[in-house]
Parts: sequence; structure tokens; C-alpha cells
Amino acid sequence: MSAMDKMKNKAQQLKGAAKERIGDRTDNEQKRAEGAMEQSQAKAKQAGQNVKEAGRDVTQTFDR
Repeated sequence: MSAMDKMKNKAQQLKGAAKERIGDRTDNEQKRAEGAMEQSQAKAKQAGQNVKEAGRDVTQTFDR
């Protein structure tokens, strides 16, 4: 996973957290839900990238 992908995922996570906090403070359930969804999406992307990276590591280990 490139550093740019990691930064994009982290930025999306932070954006989601901010939206969720704004929703909490303004009693805006839709904004809170959007923020939670963005955070979940970013975490899922990160997990997928981690699995791909682990698969590459295993492949490289057996290629040696």
C-alpha cells in the first residue's frame, strides 16, 4: 500500500469523525450517520489494503 493510500484513508477517517462530532453537537442524526459511515468505509479500505499487503509478504517469503 502506498503512503498516499494510507493518507487518503486517514483523511477520510478524520473527515468522518469531524462530521460525526458536528452531528452530535447539532443534534443532526443524518450528519452523525454520514460521519460514522465515512469512518467505517475508511477503516474497511485500510483493512483490505492490510490483507493485500500481508498476502504479498507471504508470497515474498515463499519465493525466497
